[in-house]
Amino acid sequence: MARLRSFRRLAAHFVDIADFLLVYIEEAHPSDGWVSSDAAYSIPKHQCLQDRLRAAQLMREGAPDCPLAVDTMDNASSAAYGAYFERLYVIQEEKVMYQGGRGPEGYKISELRSWLDQYKTRLQSPGAVVIQV
Repeated sequence: MARLRSFRRLAAHFVDIADFLLVYIEEAHPSDGWVSSDAAYSIPKHQCLQDRLRAAQLMREGAPDCPLAVDTMDNASSAAYGAYFERLYVIQEEKVMYQGGRGPEGYKISELRSWLDQYKTRLQSPGAVVIQV
């Protein structure tokens, strides 16, 4: 949840240049599997989409101002983006512009903040062309 708070602060800071989306994928440390001693919640492994949707509501509560999507039960998003179990991306015009490392070690809000700062600077530079679709 601490990482979610950091993500919310980042999203609020860059709301003028980016849209943010959270994607809830399979539970990293289910209560009936590989349990984490510092888990904030007891969430069992998802057996069906309804289980995953219920668990995703906890994420929604942690970031109510950010759109939330939920991965399919075959983990299509997680597989496509190598998100197992958390990862940061910037996607622009269907192209990956920034790909953070795999979490938990590679999940670095500071790297994404730096990328977004540089991007914002480029947008504000004279002669910069911004196309919004």
